[in-house]
This record gives sequence, C-alpha cells and structure tokens, in this order.
Amino acid sequence: MTLPLIVDDRGTLQVAAVDVSKLLRTVGARWLHLVEAGEQGLDEDTVAALTIELAKLADRIDVACIAHSSGAP
Repeated sequence: MTLPLIVDDRGTLQVAAVDVSKLLRTVGARWLHLVEAGEQGLDEDTVAALTIELAKLADRIDVACIAHSSGAP
C-alpha cells in the first residue's frame, strides 16, 4: 500500500511516503559516510544530530503509514 504524502491539487500522487522516508535515511547515511571519509567542512557532531533527526522523521512517516494501513484513527 502506498500512503500519499505529497499530492497535487487534483489529488494525484507526486511522492509516496515510502520514497520520502527512504530518501531521508539515504541522505543521513550519505552524510555519515562523508564524515567517516574525512570530508572537510563537516562537523561530526552536527552531522550525527541531523542524521538522527532525519531518521526520527522517517520513523514517524513509517508509523503513520502503518497506522493508516491498519485502519487506526
């Protein structure tokens, strides 16, 4: 099941929730990889904090999808 996350004014799905949560986790993982590779200009603590927040947001999206698909209010 795909839970619409971003739809246009006609109700047409533009971005599925699953794609957004995957993107959020991918961005965080990429940032961590860059820090681990020694990329200059990236603060490790800041990247870690941002990655955690992206993962939390992705988790909230996933929980909302599960609740929606199970019929929870």
